Amino acid sequence: MSELLLGTENTDAEPIIAELIKKPLLTCPPQTSLQQAAKLMRSHGVSCILVEEQGQITGIWSEADTRKLDFADSKPSEIKVGSVMSSPVISASGLTRVSGAASLMLNHNIRRLLVVDPQQRPIGLLTQSDIIRQQKIEFYLRFRDVGSCVDKAPLHLAAALPLAEAVAEMRHHRADAAIICFGADDYGLVTERDLVRLLAENCDVSSIGELASRPLLTVAPELTLLQAVEQLTEHGIRHLGVTKDDNICGLLSFSAILRNVEYAYIEQLKTALRDRDNALRTSADYLRLAHKVIDASMDGIMITDQHGFIQSVNPSFTKLTGYSQEEAVGQTPRLLSSGLHTADFYRRMWQTLLEQGHWQGEIWNKRKNGELYPQWLSITAIRAEDGRITQYASIFSDITERKQQEEKIHQLAYMDELTGLANRRMFFDRLQLALANAHRHKHTLAVMFLDLDLFKRINDTLGHLAGDQALKEVAKRLQATVREGESVARIGGDEFTILIPEVSCVKSLENLAQRLISQFERPAKLLEQEFFLTTSIGISVYPKDGHNAELLVKHADVAMYQAKSAGRNQFSFYQASSGLQNEEELKLEQALRLALRQQLLQVYYQPKFALQSGDIIGLEALVRWQDAELGMISPALFIPLAEKLGLIHQLGEQVLRQVCHQLRRWGERALPVAVNISALQLAEADFLPRLRAILQQTDIDASLLELELTESCLIPEHADYTLSVLTELKALGLRLSIDDFGTGYSSLSYLRRLPLDALKIDRSFIRDLPQSESDSQITLAIIAMAKALGLEVIAEGIEQQAQRDFLMAAGCDTGQGFLVSPAVPAAELTLFLAKRNTTAEY
Repeated sequence: MSELLLGTENTDAEPIIAELIKKPLLTCPPQTSLQQAAKLMRSHGVSCILVEEQGQITGIWSEADTRKLDFADSKPSEIKVGSVMSSPVISASGLTRVSGAASLMLNHNIRRLLVVDPQQRPIGLLTQSDIIRQQKIEFYLRFRDVGSCVDKAPLHLAAALPLAEAVAEMRHHRADAAIICFGADDYGLVTERDLVRLLAENCDVSSIGELASRPLLTVAPELTLLQAVEQLTEHGIRHLGVTKDDNICGLLSFSAILRNVEYAYIEQLKTALRDRDNALRTSADYLRLAHKVIDASMDGIMITDQHGFIQSVNPSFTKLTGYSQEEAVGQTPRLLSSGLHTADFYRRMWQTLLEQGHWQGEIWNKRKNGELYPQWLSITAIRAEDGRITQYASIFSDITERKQQEEKIHQLAYMDELTGLANRRMFFDRLQLALANAHRHKHTLAVMFLDLDLFKRINDTLGHLAGDQALKEVAKRLQATVREGESVARIGGDEFTILIPEVSCVKSLENLAQRLISQFERPAKLLEQEFFLTTSIGISVYPKDGHNAELLVKHADVAMYQAKSAGRNQFSFYQASSGLQNEEELKLEQALRLALRQQLLQVYYQPKFALQSGDIIGLEALVRWQDAELGMISPALFIPLAEKLGLIHQLGEQVLRQVCHQLRRWGERALPVAVNISALQLAEADFLPRLRAILQQTDIDASLLELELTESCLIPEHADYTLSVLTELKALGLRLSIDDFGTGYSSLSYLRRLPLDALKIDRSFIRDLPQSESDSQITLAIIAMAKALGLEVIAEGIEQQAQRDFLMAAGCDTGQGFLVSPAVPAAELTLFLAKRNTTAEY
């Protein structure tokens, strides 16, 4: 800072902006398309292009203007540059000093100036980057750190966000760049320059993540601005992420650096303070100029003598501290002391100041009204020609807002936003500390894992607002039950954990678990309705059940599943011997969630054939799952699990989407495909809208899709709702059939009312045909009943010719089974369809 305030450089040697111009002007006529303009900018390595008409510069189109475009427009690259350019173009004489140009840019909030000669002819463009990179301000960049430039949180966008919406967000937030989130700790960056590249290449980009540069380069807030500029220059970029405590707290750009450094103000302040020591030799006009510069500063400035007595302050000092110049002059800076710092803190500050000539850092001070606030403070020792310290100059700014933003980032990183409880990250941090303490003092600790029983029904019946309200109420009850020192956390969804850092005996854990369960006996009032909640609790104990945080939480989770299996609304201690089955189910659950998230489930197709002719007349879609670790997993295992976990809707929708997209690919060769729909799917309020959306997106003939409903879908108590849904499905043009008929309890009078097309005989009745007399009679009765209702009859599980013959004689229309073909992948069936040989010889 001493260099800043008392530098020996000749300020008269400040360069003029004509000397900084490195590239010739790039121009184009107004009729040029944005794609052509973007290509020109990229090929010349510039951030803007000037629009020239009849020898005159009429406008400018820059990277920043890309944010104004509507990328929902199918052809934004064909827009003429003249219709979207900015006009007029701000210009400055090539003889203008750099400080003047910087002030002009800041005042107009622009990134570049058109430089003209004395005859007002354009000779080049000056950018913010040119100013920052010129050597005269190197020591200013060394004086400030990156953290001083971060004044607001960056714009975060999900990688899956559509391009047009993402650009609209950038425009709304006036952000020249956005951080793109691909997942945990996986970030990229999209800037206006990427939008120019998109226009130039005219490529098809649907989501913002496809445009992002990865990985995001980051720096710490303690890095100097000089080091940051060197990184920006080395990588040829204009933005760096700023990270603190593993969180991205800001974006650093050349624009932010220019605003922070305030080159013009610092240069004149340096001159003013140096000339103050020579006041007798300085003209009155120059002194007035120096005072104006100091008075205009947004930062507080205080000058003291060598003994620390205040000599002068500027208006911003008064605004920030509340003390007028008359009240401050003659006092010492102790006037502002908050009392929060120790004597050792001030001793080290003065030691650094005397040894190095300057000190800077964060400090807490007190305003006149007694309010404490954080400052970013820089102090410089001013020396005479003989080296003696004659004065001290301090420059400070109020960083309250920045501290609040840091606190908010900390809250987001460590606290659950909905309930105010600790989140997973903070819980594991606390658990690690408690484990270290338990190990050191040889005592026991415990982890409780709580999961709300059947919580999904609240979201399904009352909506997510009620679900959130329930989670808040649960958090409040849990906190009211635990003792001081015991930590409650919400680690996701409806899962909570409790850390008991010191356990005296197992009985105390049983008592706590029972008290927690008792807390749920009172109904919760959700959206003016009373609702009863229950919880299942798993308990693991250190060191018996594990020596690290991950294992203790895992085993508490396994114990919780034991409690659920035992009937819910109870607690269970972890037992290693009985935990194996639960661990296998947990492993299968995690694999299924991953498979659904990554859409790894595949659809196979089993042909349906006409029993009389043998022609293949349709297909049934059957879901298959090949896991990399677990191998081929039976649908009999994972479909009930999906229903239990509330994932059947997601699974069913993925199957429907795969089938519809496959029908579209098959085109005219496509055969009708039947898809199984569970009772849970049919009961979903958004089932119909989602199905309509899939049909619209894939643009297939609805008559090619058949929905197979199990008899459990046809519950008489829900007769009106089911009839309404089926009627709407039929109106869409879909075929409807009853699957596994004969295994449920559907009413014949109820069946007559439904708009069904077909009835499917369950394979359990076909297996022993024609030998089994009872199965033969049941099958004949089902066929006769279906015919009476005017329904097509389909028999599944046909494996022998004798079964086919019996069914033909009984009047059955259609069959499927291993006699003709097992279920096969879509690729294999595609080859068959290409031959158009739709006979049973498949």
